[in-house]
Amino acid sequence: MANEKAIQETRDGFQSKWGFILACVGSAVGMGNIWRLPIMVSKYGGLTFLIPFFLFIVLIGATGVIGEFSLGRSAGAGPVGAFGKCTKIRTGNQKIGERVGAIPIIGALALAIGYTCVIGWIFKYTVMSVNGNLFKMGQDMDTIVGTFESTAGAWGANVWIIIAIIASFAIMVMGVAGGIEKANKIMMPLLFLMFLALAVYIATIPGAMNGYRYIFTLNPKGLMNPEVWIFAFGQAFFSMSVAGNGSVIYGSYLSKSESIPGAALSVAFFNSLSAILSALVVIPAMAVGNAELSSGGPGLMFIYLVNVMNGMAGGRIVGVVFFICVTFAGVSSIINLYEAPVAFLQEQFGMKRLPATASILAFGGAVALFIQAVVSNWMDIVSIYLCPLGALLAAVFFFWIAGKEYVEHAVSEGMKEPIGSWFYPLGKYVYCSCAAIALVAGIFYGGIG
Repeated sequence: MANEKAIQETRDGFQSKWGFILACVGSAVGMGNIWRLPIMVSKYGGLTFLIPFFLFIVLIGATGVIGEFSLGRSAGAGPVGAFGKCTKIRTGNQKIGERVGAIPIIGALALAIGYTCVIGWIFKYTVMSVNGNLFKMGQDMDTIVGTFESTAGAWGANVWIIIAIIASFAIMVMGVAGGIEKANKIMMPLLFLMFLALAVYIATIPGAMNGYRYIFTLNPKGLMNPEVWIFAFGQAFFSMSVAGNGSVIYGSYLSKSESIPGAALSVAFFNSLSAILSALVVIPAMAVGNAELSSGGPGLMFIYLVNVMNGMAGGRIVGVVFFICVTFAGVSSIINLYEAPVAFLQEQFGMKRLPATASILAFGGAVALFIQAVVSNWMDIVSIYLCPLGALLAAVFFFWIAGKEYVEHAVSEGMKEPIGSWFYPLGKYVYCSCAAIALVAGIFYGGIG
């Protein structure tokens, strides 16, 4: 007990509410909002998709995000310690929860490894945009496609993956307050300002209006399509980073004097803003180039958008700004994913920050080098099975196993008034059902987010 108390007293954490919010926003603003959401908006029709998407953002923010933040903060630990505390409350045995808590840790590490490959590609393309090599490819699709295929193939991005690992290590080794918080305080404001500037500039180019017109089109009949709601839910669920790992560990670093519902609301707002800005950049840009927005994933960002940007007025500058934004989004996400397993080594084995960070990132980087040729399949497995399973487990342990009294006390800490009576049943029955749907629907559709 004394050792546990000492750990709690010396534990690193966020120094400000906005530092915490920006770090959480950074974890949420990932590739999904950049290379997948525009495709969904295009496929299902502007506001027809965005309306249910924003509704689910509100629901998940008001339940799952609050729940995972509170779970981590109340336990002062990541998933292993937090799940263990829940089972100790219920059964007196924390070992059961600790063993189950390893699942979200594995999920975070596996997703981080896949992301490491993607971040390697992003670093390469950012450098290519700055030195002009990206723009020199022009609109030669053979060259553009060939460049990406060589980058994303086996051993194609070795140097860039190593650079991505070094950059992540440089931030994370400085700690939560000195590294993660400070980095996100710089990256997130710049990302939003630069994305906004891109959206404004693209709006001035002839042809962009067709894209904006499409975004703000509503097809009431489309709202009757169950697939619209399923995929809007999936996009919202995964974009809010509820997976039982990153949000739990970040929550554990938050002061108990801060209001978690207020922080969750801010995260939901800025995540929605990033989604809007992404759509306002990508869809009008594709309209400017008279390009059909029919392919998502890496192909959209590294092939089709490159072709479009190289053909528009000021395309070289647009490419530089765009890929710097994507770099910020990627780095902020990956440090969140790696933080959960790093904290696990610190909490469970008493490791110092430096060796824990070095061990996890060295392992992650090494695996990333070997899986480059199959990273797409790797990411599919993680996002379809491990991430929603982690979210479901966190929800069940918090809302069902820990119980109402614990939940309401954990959420209400730092609030002027206790959380309303609406929260517990909404989280226990509605959100837990949503997490189960995310897992089952993902398996059925081969991924929904």
